[in-house]
Amino acid sequence: MQDWWRQTVADYDLEPHHLKLLEAAADAWDRMAQARATVLADGLTVGGGTGKRTHPAVAVERDSRAAFARLVRELDLDEPTPAPNAYHPPPALRSNRRR
Repeated sequence: MQDWWRQTVADYDLEPHHLKLLEAAADAWDRMAQARATVLADGLTVGGGTGKRTHPAVAVERDSRAAFARLVRELDLDEPTPAPNAYHPPPALRSNRRR
């Protein structure tokens, strides 16, 4: 994640609030990787008083993966760099659309 952080900061012009989102995304990825390693080591299920149940790390992995995806989308890192001087009209707001 440190390499990804450095590359992202080098490639994109980020404001201070974007750096907070980038940090949260990196943390989510690290948490996902840690939970994944735990699931791989312990298995998908754990024993309990009432029998087997899903390992708690499965939910942590799922939630962290979703958080990472949302944060990357929020940072808009997937969008290609627009061509210089290219005009792109803003998307129409739902309330401004003609019927």
